[in-house]
Amino acid sequence: MPTSFPTLLTLCCAGLLGLDGARPTPPARFEAVNVATSQEKLAGKLVQKVTKSPAVTAFDEATFARLVGSNFHDGTIEVKVLSRLLPQAPALARGFIGLAFRINEANSQFESVYIRPANGRADNQLQRNHSVQYFSYPDYKYERLRQEVPGQYETYADLELNKWTRLRLVVHGAKAELYLNDNEQPTLLVNDLKHGSDARGGIGLWVDVGTEGFFSDLKITPTP
Repeated sequence: MPTSFPTLLTLCCAGLLGLDGARPTPPARFEAVNVATSQEKLAGKLVQKVTKSPAVTAFDEATFARLVGSNFHDGTIEVKVLSRLLPQAPALARGFIGLAFRINEANSQFESVYIRPANGRADNQLQRNHSVQYFSYPDYKYERLRQEVPGQYETYADLELNKWTRLRLVVHGAKAELYLNDNEQPTLLVNDLKHGSDARGGIGLWVDVGTEGFFSDLKITPTP
């Protein structure tokens, strides 16, 4: 069943306040798509918890809590994320957590960016280089992109498990820029979103195998 947590949806043209001192808004509702999702309190703050269904064994799949009623084309999506490894997480788990966007109605097509916090401070440089990832479902998962154009859709970032990271995703047409925390320059640039510049659809809080994911302070600012 859909669940909810305090979320600010900001329309640029409406002149609503930011996260600090924001006007009260109705709680957002989420539809679980191949995940378990619920409200939890973390350090006294109400957040959305998301974990992947064990029935889904493939990677880079439609595993997200979908924001009910969202229909995103261009604009900015901001959210704070924190991931932990589940007790039963496999050795390959990295705390995968991020955003799905422009999700079609059937949940069969979408774009996604996510982070692998466990890679951020790995002892192996190649593993560090796999800290941030873009993929496009269903045809362009990380394995295909890594084989065909190594390094083009993933990069390094200083990340840690069990620590809040702010994602700010700016989307315009076929281009997306991902900013982390308060960085002024994007960590990842994608100049050719695989579903094209006209795609639009829902927004999802995305996780993958072995991740106990937490999301807070979701803010969506569509381009006027």
